[in-house]
Amino acid sequence: MATKPVLSPSEPTKPTSPAAPTTAALTPEERQSVLRTLRSPKLLKTEVLAGLVVALALIPEALAFSVIAGVDPRIGLFSAFTMAITISFLGGRPAMISAATGAVALVIAPLVASHGVQYMIAAVLLAGVFQVLLALLGVAKLLRFIPRQVMVGFVNALAILIFIAQVPELLGVPWLVYPLTALGLLIVFGLPRLTTAVPASLVAIVVITAITVAASVTVPTVGDKGELPDSLPSLLLPDVPFSLATLEVIFPYALAVAFVGLLESLMTAKLVDDVTDTRSNKTREAWGQGAANLVTGFFGGMGGCAMIGQTMINVKGSGARTRISTFLAGVFLLLLVVVLGDVVALIPMAALVAVMIFVAVTSFDWHSIRPSTLKMMPKSETAVMLATVAVTVWTNNLASGVGVGVLVAMVLFARRVAHFVTVDRTLTGNDAEATAVYTVNGELFFASSNDLYSQFEYVLDPPNVVIDLSGSHVWDASTVAALDAVTEKYRRRGTEVRITGLNDASVQIRQRMAGKLP
Repeated sequence: MATKPVLSPSEPTKPTSPAAPTTAALTPEERQSVLRTLRSPKLLKTEVLAGLVVALALIPEALAFSVIAGVDPRIGLFSAFTMAITISFLGGRPAMISAATGAVALVIAPLVASHGVQYMIAAVLLAGVFQVLLALLGVAKLLRFIPRQVMVGFVNALAILIFIAQVPELLGVPWLVYPLTALGLLIVFGLPRLTTAVPASLVAIVVITAITVAASVTVPTVGDKGELPDSLPSLLLPDVPFSLATLEVIFPYALAVAFVGLLESLMTAKLVDDVTDTRSNKTREAWGQGAANLVTGFFGGMGGCAMIGQTMINVKGSGARTRISTFLAGVFLLLLVVVLGDVVALIPMAALVAVMIFVAVTSFDWHSIRPSTLKMMPKSETAVMLATVAVTVWTNNLASGVGVGVLVAMVLFARRVAHFVTVDRTLTGNDAEATAVYTVNGELFFASSNDLYSQFEYVLDPPNVVIDLSGSHVWDASTVAALDAVTEKYRRRGTEVRITGLNDASVQIRQRMAGKLP
């Protein structure tokens, strides 16, 4: 599914002159990539056109998310602008797009309804602070605990949600919308087979807009989504009491925005890493998202995070690979809505629907649902993927889906590993010298050690018992408590028990807790 990168930061580059001040915050590899792109008309054209296509795709999304959040459409548009510009400098994943998102809109909508826009702005600012703190605490490292099948489910659910979001644009509309959408799909899927000189998404938007304007047909347009702004945003502080009562109101919403935003952004960064075969700085991306939300809040915005759909348009659909495309997406967005608002308002929604359907179809991991794949994959792995998809689509919340997917993966993994523990009994010696040796193999933790107590022949065993744990590892207090229970039951019967073969880590945990657990 991944397209071949136009330029990878990891590719060898020729020596370059010292970086310009605008690239001072970049790593050496990123700086070289940006400078090489600026010096190459072909690469620069790819970034510029990608930024333009993304800007066009951001407009209806930002307007729609404003409606979801219950705020003025201009707030959503300005949020998209400030998020994209800020993250283009501070983010840890080049070519990734951040703007106002539906997940954040859903979180803050109740706050706007109950307390108004000013409290929303305060919550966005606090969420930015939380994200910076979480980044400093190393929250990005937790991404390693997200299994591959959760990631596959995340991508598939995202594709389904993107497609579902386009359905309302195709219901109860003039019949001309359908042939226009079909034409857009024909262009975005067919043009890349002929040429990749220009993004097929941009061609579809321009062609369909030209047709509707020339023919003077009436179909839903971007302008129907809401009023476009005609001035620049200004700095402000939220008009709320700076008190503990205000903090109590905004705290839960700010924390939810921080977690949802970080999860979606880090998952998107990982997805772009896979598509481009490059690495990103997840910790930098985490605090960059926090900084972007702070900037957005000070401009009165609704906050946001990484946008997977627009990111895939930028990376897969248009072939962008550097921060230039992200920066230009923000710049073009502002110019389009403020300077060329009347022109942008004429773009038919059919064109943007075709682009987003293309993104949904190409983003879905079709390999994951092939009969051959499902037959090969363990059922537990398939269950994790399906659980992630089902919860995400049902709740319309990517964070909930990922959380449930990780939880299901943990439970199924613990259940599977628990069955790998074996206890073998052998008898040595005769009469008073007889000894029962129990050899335990496998990882001992709460799921596998709970039934360890029942694996011993307390009545039949001779006076001497040896429990050999050289093939095991003690991981938690549940195992220590289980071993205590076994030795205590033998002690009551007058049987001497020796536990041998513990590795150093197991010895330490047992010495620390043995006999101290009820």
